Amino acid sequence: MKKLLFICALMLMSAGMQAQGISHIETTRSWYYIYDQAGKKVKTLSSNIGELQGYSASLIVVKSGSWYYLYDSKGNKIKTMSASTVGKVLSVAGDTFTSQVGSWIYTWNKEGKKIATRAAQR
Repeated sequence: MKKLLFICALMLMSAGMQAQGISHIETTRSWYYIYDQAGKKVKTLSSNIGELQGYSASLIVVKSGSWYYLYDSKGNKIKTMSASTVGKVLSVAGDTFTSQVGSWIYTWNKEGKKIATRAAQR
């Protein structure tokens, strides 16, 4: 029984360690330094990937030319999206980001799927 509890505790600790999200992205002229919630540097990305549009604990949105790139909390690219489809990124929160194209506001998930649409306030 003790052995089973010990194994369960180790599995929970391991899951908790993997769940570390982004707490801060430090930007310099050449680099993006991604830090987790423990203050540990998780990844360094070249600023050549584009201009940082926003980030949350689990999502980073970068724009380069006519493309948006979505990255996970470990700095791995998860999706490439056309800027003409996305429009202007307004905010990033949780596993989603919000953008505006003309008079429409879209909410997207981190896989790049549109999950909500509404008219913009005038």
